[in-house]
Amino acid sequence: MNIFLTGSSGFVGKQIVSNYDIHRHVARKLKPIENKSFFIVDSINSGTDWSMAFDDIQVVIHLAGLAHSTEYSIEEYDDVNVKGAICLASAAALSGVKRFVFVSSIGVNGTATQANPFSVDSLPNPHSEYAQSKYNAEIGLKKIAAETGLELVIIRPTLVYGPNAPGNFGLLTKLVKKLPALPFGLANNKRDFIAVQNLADLLITCATHPNAAGHTFLASDMEAVSIKQFTNAIAEGLGKKVFQLPIPVSLMRLVGKLTGKSAMIEQLFGNLQVDSSNLKGVLGWIPPYTMQQAMASLSDSGKSSSGKD
Repeated sequence: MNIFLTGSSGFVGKQIVSNYDIHRHVARKLKPIENKSFFIVDSINSGTDWSMAFDDIQVVIHLAGLAHSTEYSIEEYDDVNVKGAICLASAAALSGVKRFVFVSSIGVNGTATQANPFSVDSLPNPHSEYAQSKYNAEIGLKKIAAETGLELVIIRPTLVYGPNAPGNFGLLTKLVKKLPALPFGLANNKRDFIAVQNLADLLITCATHPNAAGHTFLASDMEAVSIKQFTNAIAEGLGKKVFQLPIPVSLMRLVGKLTGKSAMIEQLFGNLQVDSSNLKGVLGWIPPYTMQQAMASLSDSGKSSSGKD
């Protein structure tokens, strides 16, 4: 199938473009990818003109959007993440595109939980304006799918990690690189993550597998680990040894409360597990990379960027 990709210049998009056959991608500000078919837009929002974008296209993978940040207002999230996605899907359906793969967020399900893992049957509980915008987009896209017959696949990834990852993983990687010791020695929480290599493979599978249509998938490596195990894996991937200090989790939570960083501490020490079993049940998909294999690419990235700021 010919695939149309938005967000090709982002962290996950680059992984897809580098390793899979994408028929056409969206380029902004006249920065198309060399030797790739592209469609130029000024921005992706409620007013984007998608005329002539979908010639010979059967599937759209929609990665682009405003990321989780305090920089954006509710109105900006709504215009880009909600109305932008709906505008794109509507234009795609009118042009005869068969399938729309939407990358949402595990934040739609909620924050860290001490109870059972999130599943596709869990009631949505968006915990931020960003997560709410993703959920609102899901609702709008389901309406379009029902009205037009467009096949919709929704992916809610857990935290995505890999070389040059932005956000929390990027910060953790910097900490592992700079510090000889970390305060996670007594952490025994359970969190699910997904390697960028695995997410890219899953998105292509969802774009092409006949059974994917109409499903929502919670994407993970299917291997819940503690923050101690996770940072040890980062260190191993970087070829570095790190000592884990045995600091009580209760003390870390107190420090977070006193410093106004409780949310950050909970992201590190809390639980966030997902049930990804329908990926195997519906698609026969299992992650092609283990966490150890995926983290090994961190040292390769370091070598390729050595000497650069």
